[in-house]
Amino acid sequence: MLKLACAATVLLAAVSAQNSSLPTVDLGYEIYQASSFNETGGFYNFSNIRYAAPPIGNLRFAAPQIPAENRSAVQSGNVGRICPQANPVWSALSTQFLLSVLLGIPSNGTMPYVPPGSNSSSPVPPQDPRVSEDCLFLDVFVPDRILDRAGQGYGAPVLVWIYGGGYSGGDKNENPAGLLAASGNTTDGEVIYVSLNYRLGALGFSSGPSYQAEGGVSNLGLLDQRLALQWVQDNIHRFGGDPGRVTVLGESAGGGSIMHQITAYGGLKGPVPFQQAIPQSPGWQPVSSNRQQEDTYQRLLNLTSASSLAELRALSSEEIIAANSRQIAYDSPWGSYTYGPVVDGDFAPLQPGQLLAQGRFDKNVNVMVGHNSNEGAFFTPPYITSSDTLAAQLRSNFPYIPDASISYIDQILYPAVFDGTYPYTSQYARGNLIISEGIFTCNTNYLSTGFSNKTYSYLFAVPPGLHGLDIAYTYYDGGAVSNVPYEVANRTVALALQEFITSFAKEGRPQADGLTEFRMYGEDARVLKLNVTGIEEVRDSNANARCKWWQKALYA
Repeated sequence: MLKLACAATVLLAAVSAQNSSLPTVDLGYEIYQASSFNETGGFYNFSNIRYAAPPIGNLRFAAPQIPAENRSAVQSGNVGRICPQANPVWSALSTQFLLSVLLGIPSNGTMPYVPPGSNSSSPVPPQDPRVSEDCLFLDVFVPDRILDRAGQGYGAPVLVWIYGGGYSGGDKNENPAGLLAASGNTTDGEVIYVSLNYRLGALGFSSGPSYQAEGGVSNLGLLDQRLALQWVQDNIHRFGGDPGRVTVLGESAGGGSIMHQITAYGGLKGPVPFQQAIPQSPGWQPVSSNRQQEDTYQRLLNLTSASSLAELRALSSEEIIAANSRQIAYDSPWGSYTYGPVVDGDFAPLQPGQLLAQGRFDKNVNVMVGHNSNEGAFFTPPYITSSDTLAAQLRSNFPYIPDASISYIDQILYPAVFDGTYPYTSQYARGNLIISEGIFTCNTNYLSTGFSNKTYSYLFAVPPGLHGLDIAYTYYDGGAVSNVPYEVANRTVALALQEFITSFAKEGRPQADGLTEFRMYGEDARVLKLNVTGIEEVRDSNANARCKWWQKALYA
């Protein structure tokens, strides 16, 4: 039977104690004291640990640097920070549309869709009060019995969370109580949990020939993650963790980031700073075109009335944050966030799918990968009703895609045949599948085949199977189930997923008592399907010719 962690064990119960009673950890450059202790779960929270110098001034648009020494006072980590955030206009419209379809909630008609670039003079969306450019911090949640054994030769496995959010939003602040409980028994967790911030949007993913020629560094958000992961290698032993037993976990942009970490530098700079990976719904808008990168950079310059990277660095935080927010909100085509990982000739010499096909990656990583059954719906505009509107959508997301590739997608890979021959019966569903496979689900197949089919792969199919629905299951806290989208509808699936994650982190193999054996992907392309109707082994739908075409990156 599944371990039924009692709800009381995993409900939020963090109780801040008197500062004098909370333990401290000396990191060398700073001393940190736990900010709270969860008495029910039996774990400490060391919050907002600085892992990099503030990326401001000349370090804006520069690679992250190690923090300066500051031992003048014990750090409590009580001031929360998140990186500058932005959200495209279409995302609210998409949510509204999906809720109307799933729940029958009528649209209020107050947010008509505005074509990209035509509304850039609109007011800047408000920022969370925690937003700051000085945001490169991480959290460590450690069970008390693990911390008590730090320095005694014991090292606990470590689970590191990299959040999603389209590379333009998100932060490290998830509640790991359920995962910690699933990693042990009803009183003691057996893993350390770490979560990290990384730079987003223009501040984390600016790129292009002019930008690089002026000294700008591309893929900064990925470099931030890399430095944080190295921090784990260098410091997690101080909390009782084993740097040789680190598993990275991330969803959407977090999962896509993990794929970029595995394939970083084409595998030429030694092993990655982790041993295992759990990318969930790994995705990004693939950008290989220098022209597309240059267009985005020039637009940022125009929005700020700047003419160079030096002038961008001289802007106030308020000015650069406002420009980032406006560009992403009003310039992003439906399904896009303007910014994200790019092929830069250095950290990302090619798209990860290409590097995996060519064997240019760290082959010593143990991988468990997952995807959802309806990844594309949120990113698919409801106005796709014909081949012409489909082609226009492809061109908005891939501005420099060759005409031959558009024709091949439309006529050969995903033809407008709606008689059941293909996995769609309408124009909208055809667009949904193109986005699902081209942006998300094929990536999971590239990982499995790249690692010689020796991965573990699962399909999250709890209806409606939307992108991001599984996050609530990953972080299930033992509360009541609900039929509302983006909440947990099935306790058994939630506990199973948490056991798979934590057993993989601890032992390198996902397993849960009383369930179908989680076998490797293998030559038969096996995936474990998690659904309310049961948990069973099925064939991976991404083991197809369409994914083989997308892996060639013929869209730029």
